[in-house]
Amino acid sequence: MPKKIIAVILMVLGFAAQAAAGNHSRLNSLVDIALRDNPELQAAKAKWQMYANRIIPAASLDDPTLSLAFNNYPVDKFRGDETPMTGKVFKLSQKFPFPGKLAAKEDSARQLALWYKGVYEDNRLALARQVKDVYFKLYYLGKAIQLTKKNAGLLQDFTKVTETRYEVGKGLQQDVLKAQVERSKLSDRLLILDQKQKTAMARLNTMLNRPPDWKVPAIPKIPNKKITQTVANLEQQAPNKRPLFAAYKSLMASYKAKKALARLNYRPDFKAGLAYTFREHIGADQGTDFAGIQFGMNLPIFTAKRDSAQADAEAGLLMVRHRYQNFHDRVNFDIDDAWRDIQKNRQQADLYKNGIIPQASQTLEASISAYEVGKVSFLTLLDNLMTLYRYEIDYHRALSDGLRAVARLEAASGVQIL
Repeated sequence: MPKKIIAVILMVLGFAAQAAAGNHSRLNSLVDIALRDNPELQAAKAKWQMYANRIIPAASLDDPTLSLAFNNYPVDKFRGDETPMTGKVFKLSQKFPFPGKLAAKEDSARQLALWYKGVYEDNRLALARQVKDVYFKLYYLGKAIQLTKKNAGLLQDFTKVTETRYEVGKGLQQDVLKAQVERSKLSDRLLILDQKQKTAMARLNTMLNRPPDWKVPAIPKIPNKKITQTVANLEQQAPNKRPLFAAYKSLMASYKAKKALARLNYRPDFKAGLAYTFREHIGADQGTDFAGIQFGMNLPIFTAKRDSAQADAEAGLLMVRHRYQNFHDRVNFDIDDAWRDIQKNRQQADLYKNGIIPQASQTLEASISAYEVGKVSFLTLLDNLMTLYRYEIDYHRALSDGLRAVARLEAASGVQIL
């Protein structure tokens, strides 16, 4: 066996034994960019601010009304100097809701704004998870492409060796053909991996609000941080850490305020006003101006619409309570599911790193030595090489999938882990 091939094999073996851990400042930087520039997230923030700006109007009185009336003008001449009662009346009036109505409107508007604030903050968690998910997927695809290229190069060297042995009568034609087929299969796989990498990169750029062809630097390492918190602990922290829990409580409070307002709408609203009449002067009669005060209220005698508003608020409150319970159950499920996925992938990665890959590496090294002295066939050597390649791919997939599950766990619980 030529020294060049052995050197390449040893390089592959050493590559497979490396642990992907350590520096993830690049990941944090990408998350920060997404949280700052993502258009959908900014739209959610604008929606929260839009509803926050509705609090003051909801708590404010209606504008006062200023009116001008021309009173007691004769219809035959429409002159102001014909009768002593003619005059111009200025009126200023203000509507006052029944006590408690403005407070209920303000509370409903404030709690609704808090709901949209919680939705925005929860969207931040979801976006961070999506960025991390694609980042770890890109790590796997990068490693898979790197391994595939290395093995394709190695197979090219194998093909040359088998061709040389076949030409001198020491090898079989099927060895040459098998090496060529395996190399073609790796070339096909490389095309698929490259396309998946470009798609994942474009998806990441969309989240970062960057052009589709913007290049994210290669990802040589990913954090492999061990999780010390238990599922029970994460489920206990989630109601305080996950923003949507508080948001649902605010939405319930908003419907409670709407229900209180619906009850208050059975009570009348009031209206108060001032009037001042400027009398016209008629000859020697200079007249005296008139002043007046007026009070009024509406009569809430049509109760059907008020009954409907109260029933609407009660149904809305019941709907949110059910959604809150469903959300609580789903969060617990997501935490438990992500946790189990993390443990499975961590165990697989450890098994590949400490058991399967070293064993496959030893098998390949033994088959290399045996092939040099003619004790094993080329097909056996090739099968051992491809087996090691698949195990190396699976190792990096397990690392990637485990950390993608950690990102899911963070988004589900609201607890920072990475």
